[in-house]
Amino acid sequence: KESGNGWLLRHYCPGTTSDQAGKASSCAGCPNQKLCSSGATKTPDPAIAEIGAKLSTVKHKILVLSGKGGVGKSTFSAHLAHALASDSTKEVALLDVDICGPSIPRMMGLEGEQVHQSGSGWSPVYVEDNLAVMSIGFLLSSPDDAVIWRGPKKNGMIKQFLRDVDWGELDYLIVDTPPGTSDEHLSIVQYLSSTHVDGAVIITTPQEVSLQDVRKEIRFCQKVKVPIIGVVENMSGFVCPSCKNTSQIFPPTSGGAERMCSDLNLPLLGKVPLDPRIARSCDEGKSFLQEVPESPAAKVYQNIVQSIQDYCSNRVIEEHSAT
Repeated sequence: KESGNGWLLRHYCPGTTSDQAGKASSCAGCPNQKLCSSGATKTPDPAIAEIGAKLSTVKHKILVLSGKGGVGKSTFSAHLAHALASDSTKEVALLDVDICGPSIPRMMGLEGEQVHQSGSGWSPVYVEDNLAVMSIGFLLSSPDDAVIWRGPKKNGMIKQFLRDVDWGELDYLIVDTPPGTSDEHLSIVQYLSSTHVDGAVIITTPQEVSLQDVRKEIRFCQKVKVPIIGVVENMSGFVCPSCKNTSQIFPPTSGGAERMCSDLNLPLLGKVPLDPRIARSCDEGKSFLQEVPESPAAKVYQNIVQSIQDYCSNRVIEEHSAT
């Protein structure tokens, strides 16, 4: 039956682990139909257990997601890592799985750095003694090199990042993902399935065109059973440094993240105002929170980070109570 969603219905993939894999009518013509129908895809990837063992020394794992590109997801990931690592007693790592658009090396002031191999695997690159970073950007000969890979190769790289990097003992592992709900997202959830994931922080901007994609990201989290820590609204107005008046650069025509969170019963972690110094700090590889700690945006960031820390602490208490 054809309908407005006819194409989607005809091309819907039941999933490689489904009983209908390779057998559903939508599988007809798929180049992987024979492989799926053979049952080979239902065999658990041994890397999942290996990754579970590798990351057993990581206390908290946080995904940073967004359905829309350009909303400040990597900026938030970088500043969350800086903020958590400002406590010298905490060990923090930032993993960039945006394979085709790795911006984390530049934002963390690590452009041009390279990954080194050791007996225990790849060694991440360190910003501070307690802040490690891993990105495909460290494996490219130039920041301008394009990564032109299909899904399986990107998935393989994510597997290597999780299994082959010598992460050591960490308090927090932050995973910065690309926009959307595609290969990289499915891979990171699958590979982390044998270990504890605290949840996801979802980034948006106020306008409806962004919120529309973010709702898809929320639905993705619900389908794959990833808890949602909360939503952050970036670019939430501009505070004039001279007159202190606030201007809505991206008007929240449908109520912004606040209305969406109310409708979906999700926590709104904070609304970060636009500040040109945030972009400048990222370009220079510095922490905006350290450069301008008294700015309105920095104070909102600090409250958001505290909420995330409280959430992770409460999860630990709940798990101990359950056992």
